[in-house]
Amino acid sequence: MSGQEVIFHGVGVAPGIARGIVFLHHPDDEEPPKRKIDDTEVAKEIVRFESALIATRAQILEMQQRIAEAIGAKDASIFDAHLLVVEDRTLIDEVLRNLEREKFNVEFIFAEVANRYARTLSEIDDPYLRERAFDIHDVTRRIIRNLLGRSAKTLGTIDLPQIVVAHNITPSDTATLNRQLVLGFATDVGSRTSHTAIMARSLNIPAVVGLKDISQRLHPGEHVLLDGTNGVLILNPTDQTLWEYGEIEIKLEKVEEVLTGLRDTVSTTADGRHVILSANIELPEDVPLVVKAGAEGIGLYRTEFFFLNKSDLPSEEEQYAAYLAVAEAIMPQSVIIRTLDLGGDKFLTHSHLPAEINPFLGCRAIRFCLERPDIFKAQLRAILRVSVVGNVRVMFPMISGLSELRQAKEILEGAKTELREEGKSFNENIELGIMIEVPSAALVAEALAREVAFFSIGTNDLIQYTIAVDRVNERIAHLYEPTHPAILRLIEMTVAAAHGQGIWVGVCGEMAGEITLTPLLLALGVDELSVSAGLVPRVKKAVQTLDTKECSRLLEETRGLLSATDILARCEEVAQLHYPELLN
Repeated sequence: MSGQEVIFHGVGVAPGIARGIVFLHHPDDEEPPKRKIDDTEVAKEIVRFESALIATRAQILEMQQRIAEAIGAKDASIFDAHLLVVEDRTLIDEVLRNLEREKFNVEFIFAEVANRYARTLSEIDDPYLRERAFDIHDVTRRIIRNLLGRSAKTLGTIDLPQIVVAHNITPSDTATLNRQLVLGFATDVGSRTSHTAIMARSLNIPAVVGLKDISQRLHPGEHVLLDGTNGVLILNPTDQTLWEYGEIEIKLEKVEEVLTGLRDTVSTTADGRHVILSANIELPEDVPLVVKAGAEGIGLYRTEFFFLNKSDLPSEEEQYAAYLAVAEAIMPQSVIIRTLDLGGDKFLTHSHLPAEINPFLGCRAIRFCLERPDIFKAQLRAILRVSVVGNVRVMFPMISGLSELRQAKEILEGAKTELREEGKSFNENIELGIMIEVPSAALVAEALAREVAFFSIGTNDLIQYTIAVDRVNERIAHLYEPTHPAILRLIEMTVAAAHGQGIWVGVCGEMAGEITLTPLLLALGVDELSVSAGLVPRVKKAVQTLDTKECSRLLEETRGLLSATDILARCEEVAQLHYPELLN
């Protein structure tokens, strides 16, 4: 290794240590850089632009030829519109005029002009012209990639073990990820509840987020050491640094050995209270991790990841096959299949949904499903058909009140009626649950509890919506407080409403995997915790060392505290007393 050691500090979101070379990931839709140029550089920028147009045209023609050979010329004709964009003189001439007038680098000028064209077309009430807007977006990304000299690489192109460094890792990135070859994640942005953090903990991969501009400062192939426990990334670690971390790894391995030995034990407190401990998954290939971790089933199957990065919607049969594979693999334990939670930070590439100013407050999750009953019913039919296996439950996300729940139940009943008429089997008594992740749902939980078999509290969104803090915005990450008194009251209210109607309640948000908060969640009376597979052994160990009476005393003490920081500090004291080896 060469070069001076450089240490970067971020936020550790998934524990562990990784050493390896950098895989630098630049998403296709990254904003091009903006750089002022002088008169002498204009001619050079025009040459760069013309070269990028020629290269893009050649790539489209090559892709068209490959598709024509593989599936026929008719399907390949969809790229004719892309060629028209590359050859559009009106667009090209405006770029050249703006380049002469404004004197910025050509990729910045081109992106501005092309995005304006696409925006204008997308607002026209004509399906054909609106489609052209998506062609422009697609070709724009390709031309900008060629101008920047970048290949169109996804995380699926990783072909040897590396540490992924990126501005951010999106749900769409995850769907293409070769998970066996990722040693760790390091990103510019993010928080403990960002998608990168959740995924890293699920896969037991070390991760550091909030490293500001790390994706601009590192280069592919550089050697780094990643410390996901302390939130540190070290470029060109010295022999001394490597030795010190080697000693830390030995201690961590001893803790892991103890945790591995808990696999076949149950999550029962020291005084005999059993808390169901399940795992969250995103894709069918995650199931072996759940089994290996010793979880009691799957408490949250996020089905939207099956829909991402596809050229078209998955059919009912494709969904049936995927859900059946999960249900059979986890037998005899159960699986809770959550219906589509699209929107927010997860979008279909082919949905052509208009951009929203506040996507997390927009047409997402159950709202999207109610607006598109065709997509919703196809998914429900697939889930119902799989339910004959006997271990399948279904859950609706982001229910905000009784009206939405009843509309969704109506579509579920319609799917059941269709299957009966077609003579297709399903479990008539499939259990239906809902996620409590909107404050309004917690406030009317008693009415909702009369209509379903269980609740699952999605703390990530419940906290975000209650405190009005964008959970992926690192500028206000310090305001995202799971121990805010309002959050604890909403959870307690939800549990009381559920138990009052004789139904069980779980927690499937990231709060469930925070072992400093385990004593508090037990005291609040939750019946189930569903966490990232990699965290199952730690949470199990925490539960087994706790006593419910002590947890209850903790809850009573926190009632007198008005500060989230004070409540968290008290929780940490209890956790340190019982399982310090998991925290230090």
